[in-house]
Amino acid sequence: MQIYEDYSLKEYNTFGIDVRCKHFITCTSQTDLQKLITEKPVPLHPTLIIGGGSNLLFTKPYEGTVIHPVISGIAVVNETKDQVFVEAGAGIVWDDLVGWCVDHDYYGIENLSLIPGHVGASPVQNIGAYGTEVKDCIHEVKGIFLESGEFFSMTREECQFGYRQSIFKKALKGKTIITSVVFKLDKQPVYNLTYGHLKEQVEKLGSVTLQNIRKAIIDVREAKLPDHTVIGNAGSFFKNPVISATLFNKLQTLNPQVPHYPADEGQVKVPAGWLIEKSGWKGKSLGKAGVHADQALVLINKGGASGRDIISLAETIERDVFNQFNIHLEREVNVI
Repeated sequence: MQIYEDYSLKEYNTFGIDVRCKHFITCTSQTDLQKLITEKPVPLHPTLIIGGGSNLLFTKPYEGTVIHPVISGIAVVNETKDQVFVEAGAGIVWDDLVGWCVDHDYYGIENLSLIPGHVGASPVQNIGAYGTEVKDCIHEVKGIFLESGEFFSMTREECQFGYRQSIFKKALKGKTIITSVVFKLDKQPVYNLTYGHLKEQVEKLGSVTLQNIRKAIIDVREAKLPDHTVIGNAGSFFKNPVISATLFNKLQTLNPQVPHYPADEGQVKVPAGWLIEKSGWKGKSLGKAGVHADQALVLINKGGASGRDIISLAETIERDVFNQFNIHLEREVNVI
């Protein structure tokens, strides 16, 4: 365990916002975390848990303690004839886990290739892409309660997953540290190629294989999304709104080409990127903050932008989308 004071968080948020925190602590094991909580070498209120920082936007310095769990390790903990249970430490880079599973011919999370961040954040956000959500493969989430230092284990059902939601963003927000996640994966081919043009992208590479699915998704994401080490961003800034069928019918009447996907009964999901582009914001800027030229769902730090600059741009986009389409955009990024 390492403890630092007055520490810069610029390298721990993918927007590259240069803010500082009072204390910054790295923990490499559950034992470190338990010792931190029971002995309290520094104040733990308020506390913020940061993994890869790929879903954060800081608008001011953090007047508290940041805990950075870097618990490593990937291992098979159980298996049956058709399925395998893989446990990964919270500090593992998410895409490294996906690559490891593909290399071992384990099916289930390949559609989530190249999503930034660490394993520990994956259940918090219920990350998703290309018709797959991580909840589909989560078997168990393990961690520690911040208040008591006690360990916990939660089943997928107990995590209360929803669209980019979980119990860790609601009832347990700020109350836990996830230490590892157990994934239930298939040992036999099970593919999900129904989203958009994914099947066509894969077939361009040859036969439908686990490796080609991963490569196709990586190719598409790299072509559409900026590298945060070059241009500060947090990936998708907004959630794709889910609207009523009635509102969608009105939208489609005025915009017959609007892309859409089925949601829960009586509801339709509309791409936020399409709404933003149709509102005229794709590739546009507001000061040092901008909208990416190739993917309107991504807000970028053009260099030297503050968190407030990014928020001002987001608020302006939200207002314009609502005025034009009567649809509220909800932020996917966690604003601190």
